[in-house]
Amino acid sequence: MPENYPIEVGGHQFRLNGEPLSIYSGAVHYWRLDRDKWDDILTKVKGMGFNTISIYIPWEVHEIKRGEFDFGQINPSNDIDAFLTLCEQKDLNIIVRPGPQINSELTWFGYPVRILDDSEMQAQTAWGSKAVLTQVPRPIPAISYASDKFFAETALWYDAIFAILVKHQYPKGRLIASQVDNEMAFFFHINPYESDFSPASIRAYQAFLKQKYGTIEKLNSVYRSKYVSFEYVDAPRRFSAESHTDIPYYTDWIEYREFYLVNSMDRLAKMIRTRGFTVPLFHNYPHPLGPGGSVSGITTPFNLIGLEDKLDFVGFDIYSRKELYEHVKTVVSYVVGSSRYPYIPEFIAGVWPWYLNPGGFEDEEFVTKAALMNGIKGFSRYMIVERNRWLASPVRRDGRVRKENYEVFRHVNEMAFGHHFVKNKRLVDVLLLANRDYDRLEAASALVSFPGDFLEPLLGVSEYPNFMITSEKSLGFKQPIQQEKANWFMKNYKTLSDGGYQFLLSDSQLALERFKEYKVVIVSSFEFMGSDLQQKIVEFAKSGGAVVLGPILPHLNEKMFADTTILDAVAGSTPKQISSEGQNLATVYTVGKGQLVHLPQLTDVEKTLEVILANLNTVKVIKNDVRLDVTVHAMSDAKSKKLVFVCNPTADVINTKVSIGESFKKVTEIWSGIEANLLGSVWSDEMPAYTIKIYECEG
Repeated sequence: MPENYPIEVGGHQFRLNGEPLSIYSGAVHYWRLDRDKWDDILTKVKGMGFNTISIYIPWEVHEIKRGEFDFGQINPSNDIDAFLTLCEQKDLNIIVRPGPQINSELTWFGYPVRILDDSEMQAQTAWGSKAVLTQVPRPIPAISYASDKFFAETALWYDAIFAILVKHQYPKGRLIASQVDNEMAFFFHINPYESDFSPASIRAYQAFLKQKYGTIEKLNSVYRSKYVSFEYVDAPRRFSAESHTDIPYYTDWIEYREFYLVNSMDRLAKMIRTRGFTVPLFHNYPHPLGPGGSVSGITTPFNLIGLEDKLDFVGFDIYSRKELYEHVKTVVSYVVGSSRYPYIPEFIAGVWPWYLNPGGFEDEEFVTKAALMNGIKGFSRYMIVERNRWLASPVRRDGRVRKENYEVFRHVNEMAFGHHFVKNKRLVDVLLLANRDYDRLEAASALVSFPGDFLEPLLGVSEYPNFMITSEKSLGFKQPIQQEKANWFMKNYKTLSDGGYQFLLSDSQLALERFKEYKVVIVSSFEFMGSDLQQKIVEFAKSGGAVVLGPILPHLNEKMFADTTILDAVAGSTPKQISSEGQNLATVYTVGKGQLVHLPQLTDVEKTLEVILANLNTVKVIKNDVRLDVTVHAMSDAKSKKLVFVCNPTADVINTKVSIGESFKKVTEIWSGIEANLLGSVWSDEMPAYTIKIYECEG
């Protein structure tokens, strides 16, 4: 964005003319609705309290033939200019999503069919066959975003659509942000040996290696190879590593896949900017965990932090029901811990007709509260207005409403605006990191591919890497890191959750300055660890932070060369033992103003973290049942108040007793307006199954 622009993004806020803006939006597809229904439908959406409309703009729908488009001249419902104008007349902000790919359950995913039919623009599998998206309503070829021809064709679409959109961008109009493409993620070819192996992609891979290593001699020293030039380096087509020295060849391919996505979005963003478009740009990765979720699988091929070097903000989509609270918690925690503006670009409202659990209005209430509970600052409900291939939205296509669903959203928005959620701040002292080095190794060691995560509810497995589909080879290490890393992450995660500690998630690519927002950083460590991460850990400790590592202090870097940065940092320190019942649990080293804790045994995580976090006086809640989840937020309008979310994510009724260690005069549940039973610093309440209550605590 240009300097001194009236829109700013950062510090977990989207600011308009210097003031934080709450973005609570709903998706409305103008081209799927009768034009004479637009006015009534937008009135109904605004009546629920939404202040923003999110709009897909499908290339597929608007293109008549190559370079010619219908913007209402033929089909009145295609008049995007008129629809934007109507939104503005109703004082609704606008977020546009012009593709080129939009999905939206359109048959061709938003592409004109001529694009899909062109072999020059098609992605390929490792075996040279056409990569196919196994999505509904029908399989289609996957597009190669390494194809120059694809970007040249997209330019024709951008020329047409952005000529309209620039007229509506803030401050001339109410258009405040634009998405750059949609869920660009190999469209669920997550297995690294599925796509994109097209000639254009392989050339891009070779260029990536040249940029990374500079000379073929340096690459050969890392790969232990004898290539004469980068043009002879082919991508791995399957995982066949035998030793740890083989790892860089495979993990470089995984890193390239991250680069492929980031570079593609950067290329599209630059095309948008050259057309005079100045409002913030963002992207939405698909939910990274599959419908069933796995809290350790939140990085590659997605690189939120890397993509935010190119765009203004990046979010993850969430399609989840109340039974999958951990999924919502994990994704939101990661976005809050990693993004400059924690936003959910697609947040379930209604459902696909083929979804196994259509849910109900109580699901909408629960997942919305769950997102706010874990720190989200904005979202777009998808779909807020029903259309073909979508069910149970609060507003029907003819403008009628589903009363219970409608009232839930109205109440949620009223509550969120009234209590200034956008300005409130989660109180968090602990950051749990996924180690991207190990996630890349896990992805590289995948042996089996499943055709898309839509099969996960049926089969109980996902295409996302996990212990069931990854190699068990130790590769010369003490244990197979690609499998064991999840055990350590999950143990740390569960210990923090069960213990009531306030924590967020991110990954090892996070900048050092973001580390310094926390008292404690916890990250798994084995025989190797990236040089950059080793350096950040040492610098964070020197500045006064505490780092918990385990099970091994690394002696190699990601290239499998010697790197003793961490070992050197602790070498001059007098070690102190953390003990329990005569057993040494961990070793504490003083590093600068801070400390580094080495925790060698998985079984000792719980006891060790309890000692470390207590000594550092980290934020902790007391709860009478480990199944409860509790988060604490500082309220912007009063230092003496706290906002406390208590979640019962189970099918059981739980009689709760909760304390955050402070005494309050009054504790009121803001959804119902009922005061809780308060005794000193502890309040009690009955929590029905799958319930989240939000308490305003007055001190």
